[in-house]
Amino acid sequence: MGSFAYAQDDKIIMISPVKIWRHQKKVTQLLGKKGKIISFTIIRVPPAGYETEAPYPVILAELETGERITAQLVYWQKENLKVGQKVEACYRRIRKPDSEGIIPYGIKFRPI
Repeated sequence: MGSFAYAQDDKIIMISPVKIWRHQKKVTQLLGKKGKIISFTIIRVPPAGYETEAPYPVILAELETGERITAQLVYWQKENLKVGQKVEACYRRIRKPDSEGIIPYGIKFRPI
């Protein structure tokens, strides 16, 4: 996943990897935040660059603060993929390094 989204003032805000880099403060504030899954899907046919990751779950998590964020769920088992499952935001590699060796990182969630 090269981007994530969150809800702010009833609007969905998409953040690209470049914006994540520019907005490290927001990313840092999300780390360790807890919430629960309110919706999910399994990506079976991924976009270019993520072929080796599929299949993988993408969740909509509602944080304890009320913010909603869409991101990939990592370290999951079938029993963790359910509405109401508690999750925590973490910082993980988004995909394999590019041709210049840059490893993109971003926000994902893990079950707790």
